[in-house]
Amino acid sequence: MARLFGTDGVRGLANADLTPELALSIAASAARVLAEHDRSHRPVAVVGRDPRASGEMLEAAVVAGLTSAGADVLRAGVLPTPAVAYLVSALGADVGVMISASHNPMPDNGVKLFAAGGHKLPDAVEDEIEQKLGDREFRPTGAGIGRVRDIEDAEGQYVQHLLKVTPHRLEGLKVVVDCANGAASVAAPDAYRRAGAEVVEIHTEPDGLNINDGVGSNHVAKLCAAVVEHGADLGIAHDGDADRCVAVDADGNDLDGDQVMAVLALGMKENGELTDNTLVATVMSNLGLHLAMREHGITLKTTAVGDRYVLEELRAGGYALGGEQSGHVILPAHATTGDGLLTALRLMARMAETGKPLAELAGVMRRLPQVLINVVVADKAAVATDKAVNEAVAAVSAELGDTGRVLLRPSGTEQLVRVMVEAATPELAESAAQRLAGVVSSVR
Repeated sequence: MARLFGTDGVRGLANADLTPELALSIAASAARVLAEHDRSHRPVAVVGRDPRASGEMLEAAVVAGLTSAGADVLRAGVLPTPAVAYLVSALGADVGVMISASHNPMPDNGVKLFAAGGHKLPDAVEDEIEQKLGDREFRPTGAGIGRVRDIEDAEGQYVQHLLKVTPHRLEGLKVVVDCANGAASVAAPDAYRRAGAEVVEIHTEPDGLNINDGVGSNHVAKLCAAVVEHGADLGIAHDGDADRCVAVDADGNDLDGDQVMAVLALGMKENGELTDNTLVATVMSNLGLHLAMREHGITLKTTAVGDRYVLEELRAGGYALGGEQSGHVILPAHATTGDGLLTALRLMARMAETGKPLAELAGVMRRLPQVLINVVVADKAAVATDKAVNEAVAAVSAELGDTGRVLLRPSGTEQLVRVMVEAATPELAESAAQRLAGVVSSVR
């Protein structure tokens, strides 16, 4: 059977794949597992959600599941995912539950779990929770049933934390922020204004149905136009749960997570904050990031795709900055997970500190053309050991030399192999990717 937990919790079509019954069972099982790990006190859980309509239904189920297993619940309401992680740590809770499908369309939803301290649960604990789904051996009664209360000013506590760790005031900067009609629709504009920026809000009116609907970090065209229209210094786009951030410069050009990390890494190195002069990214980060970091004396360590793997490397090495091309950026000194608002504040603080426009700061990295082709195969494991595939990869890699890169990556959930090629020109990248895709598709 396929594993219930993916790289970012349990996600699916709300009320079809992710039913209230399943959400209740996950929550109850999580509370039971945590109680078994530490019997010294009654478990406390922080529960938050994004504004999609199904979140109301799933929140009720999660709260019922937690309290039925004897956990007390602190309800945070609609908040970004990193805010829930922060509150778990700040309030000394044992578990956090975020109900969100991040950048997915509105009909989807998800359940994401955080351990004490606000960190994502280890795979082994997720597996234990999955194994105990539906287990009814432990059902407290009477005073043993968990209680529920709302957290007073949860959004304000989180914003105050962000302001404390922002190293420079933002007066003089004008920013357009696109909140994807999602969880940051109140917190992000509030934080940026209180940090000193002039803020223009777009897509900050969630109605439960319009989250991620052609807006936010996956759809930046409207933000690019708004930045130019308002004469802003930059634009910031978040996804539905605001754990990611992409930026737009004053000319309306979008910057991905690699470029944002390049700006932050150089600033942190200059200020003595970049531990061991090391940045952590995934294997999908653009070759341009590798070249830029090498040029500036910064070591780039790579991990498997997924912000949880970036975080594992950050914690293992004690590093200060890491993230993904998609805009998940992690600053472990101030957050336990990707935090789009924290990232945006640090980016704007760098602009304010240097007095330089975003385009100039981001100019330290040239994003090389990248082509990605998903190839359906009969056996993705066979592709990795196929002689013809390995010879083709070696040949293309030799042709590209230091000006390009080849990566073949099997899908974690489907019989697909992702063929990625970076090269000096779009034409060269496309030609090489198509050649490799043809070889991969012929594997039997």
